[in-house]
Amino acid sequence: MQTSNTGMNPVLKTFILLAGMTGLLLVAGWLLGGGTGLIVLGAVSVAINFFAYWFSGSAALKMSKARAVDETEAPELHRMIGELAQRAGVPKPGVYVTPAQQPNAFATGRNPANASIAVTEGIMRAMPRRELEGVLAHEMAHIANRDILIASVAAMIAGVITWLGYAFFFMGDDDGPLGAIGGLLMIFLAPLAASVMQFAISRQREFVADESGARLLGDALPLADALETLQRGADRVPLQVNQAAAPLYIVNPLAALSGRGVSNLFSTHPPTEERVARLRRLAGEPSLEHRTF
Repeated sequence: MQTSNTGMNPVLKTFILLAGMTGLLLVAGWLLGGGTGLIVLGAVSVAINFFAYWFSGSAALKMSKARAVDETEAPELHRMIGELAQRAGVPKPGVYVTPAQQPNAFATGRNPANASIAVTEGIMRAMPRRELEGVLAHEMAHIANRDILIASVAAMIAGVITWLGYAFFFMGDDDGPLGAIGGLLMIFLAPLAASVMQFAISRQREFVADESGARLLGDALPLADALETLQRGADRVPLQVNQAAAPLYIVNPLAALSGRGVSNLFSTHPPTEERVARLRRLAGEPSLEHRTF
């Protein structure tokens, strides 16, 4: 698989951001309870990684009310996913459909051998076959890149840090390592920093999966067109999902609820216009026709 050669390696950047979130969690423990808090939050971070590894995939499917569909019920969907999995060199993921009417999709699972792709009923009706194949290639790239677990761990760490920020208001002690200043940092800055880091991880992984999916398909235009279709659908049709799960979807499922005027810094996804522009530029590269997974 090939990614952009400009700037820092995207995978390295993702792990640096994830390490920053873990470090922030440990700092939160120190501010909350000194050495004891540091040990406790260190144990919490280990527990988060354990839980995310084993249960994040099934939890995401349950939260979205996804149901497994077999080949007799969705033969074309199974065919496309099976062919893409073969090209990517990964086992065929589980195939799921959610009852949501917003056109959208996500991949989940702890590793390629235990992965699933879920699409909404809305995307099955609203999207031409070639565009749907572009979406599925994007999700298959997430699986092949092994970054769906990273997104789940980042979401859990962000949730814990945010909870600690509020808990400190009731549990904090002015005699802690930084006294009242530490309390203010926990209440206001820690949740903000955690959210920014989580969103940065999500945005970076979307760019990587866009390019990898285009290379997997051998054509960037179907995904570019699909993203425009998906964004129009997300703007029109609300989809109620947990904020922590929103980064798993190919486009922000909360767009119709939160509006698009929010600063890009706090967006769970890169701007769709930027993603489309990158893909259209990529479509002109001669090397794109060579599938490089």
